[in-house]
Amino acid sequence: MLESLPLYIPLIFGLTTVLTLILFYWAIKNSNSQNVQRHASRILTGLTLWLIVQAVLTCQNLYTANIDFFPPTILLFGILPAILTITGLFSTQKGRRFIDSLPLIYLTYLNIVRVPLELVLFCLFLNKAIPELMTFDGRNFDIIAGITAPIVAYLGLTKRKISKKIILIWNFICLGLLLNIVITAFLSAPSPVQTFGFDQPNIAILHFPFSWLPTFIVPVILFGHLTSIRRLFQMDTITQKTDTKVV
Repeated sequence: MLESLPLYIPLIFGLTTVLTLILFYWAIKNSNSQNVQRHASRILTGLTLWLIVQAVLTCQNLYTANIDFFPPTILLFGILPAILTITGLFSTQKGRRFIDSLPLIYLTYLNIVRVPLELVLFCLFLNKAIPELMTFDGRNFDIIAGITAPIVAYLGLTKRKISKKIILIWNFICLGLLLNIVITAFLSAPSPVQTFGFDQPNIAILHFPFSWLPTFIVPVILFGHLTSIRRLFQMDTITQKTDTKVV
């Protein structure tokens, strides 16, 4: 843990991580598949164990021990397994059934965690743990996704006052915002490929509990957007086929 930080910063971040876990579990628990619902507790247990593993690895200084190693150890032991899991879900029939059972509205509400997350990032910048360009004062506009998420969820998916096309565009924009900060954060962290933030590198993600950001929170949000985009494309396809039959 970064000892110089005020206690409220890791505390708020920890609560944001728990909120992410709860909202994702909420989405799984409200799946339209009874089989997925039955396995919701097992999935929650698995994700909790993953958080514990990442906490142990971080506290054992695995991610800070050799910052000159390439590829970075956090990429190998934290980010890559999450990306491979997402890839596996989208590339297998069983995984796609799981994906297609998740309700869009809950996956959309999941993005509200990006608001407290951006506030934490700003506090980390003020305490010299990340560069300014990773905040909304720099080149990170990810907070827009968090602010607009409940609006899109309520007006678009509850009241049906926003078209599916607009919701799809919103997901693509928010996915772009996510990729922007992910790339910026990765290239600002101390490593052989560091490109930004030399005056103040992104050291926070290499320490507990902030290592949960790239190894858990970001993959969950990424999965949510990819799932939503897939589901929305499927809805458009079904609508087009229905219209064709009517004609």
